[in-house]
Amino acid sequence: MLSAKSLFQEILDNDESFRLFCSIAASGESQGGWENARIAALVPQSERALAAKITRHGADEDKHGRIFNALMKKRGLEPVEVPPATDYTMLLEQSGIGLAHEKLKGDQPLTVQDIVIYLAHSRVTEQRASEEMELLRTYFADHPDIGRAVRMISNDEDNHLAYCHEELLRFAAAGHGRVIQRTLRECARAEIRVYRDVSLAVMADMGRILGWPKAKSAVLAAGIHAVYLYERLGGWRRMVSLKMPERRDALGGPATASAEFA
Repeated sequence: MLSAKSLFQEILDNDESFRLFCSIAASGESQGGWENARIAALVPQSERALAAKITRHGADEDKHGRIFNALMKKRGLEPVEVPPATDYTMLLEQSGIGLAHEKLKGDQPLTVQDIVIYLAHSRVTEQRASEEMELLRTYFADHPDIGRAVRMISNDEDNHLAYCHEELLRFAAAGHGRVIQRTLRECARAEIRVYRDVSLAVMADMGRILGWPKAKSAVLAAGIHAVYLYERLGGWRRMVSLKMPERRDALGGPATASAEFA
């Protein structure tokens, strides 16, 4: 039976597909860690209190990258180069989502509007990350090899999403509501396209590695297109709503260690 659990189990059981999956994940998380570190360094003086939370966000992302690399190392695998078509963070930047890397590489302080845009972008992408990790947690939370990593990363992603909600609501109350809603909608509509394209590219690569028959690949591609259609017709709205989270001040402390995965 074709299911999310059976598909991921198939990827997990094969060294080459597992290596590609972890390499893609590690690369994206490490990129997110760099972006957050640069944003924290460039936060405007009026929002310096936010810098510690952004730093914590980046530290969590770096930790996730190390965890995925450690999972590969545990199986005696080395990372592989990430195919450009599967590079989610790069494709988002090319779509104009988030803060341009050229700006982050400079020394000019960011504006408050830059921070609002960063948070709106994060609210959308962290929604995706939280949902994906929740799916993995549902099926693999007790897995002997990856269960601990899945639980830790899933908890972190939920914290990140809560932080984005709380901070965006704070900025909305300060008069940035229109910019926030406009940016959230733009980000969500771009993200669902990028996610579709990346999902198709990843599944195509996995299909070649695992030798999937054309019929199976066609069914999976049709499923990805169906998800995109649902999201384009209205599913994207879940990515733009804001509500005060149950987890308050979710990034108010230091990042948790990942030494157990080394």
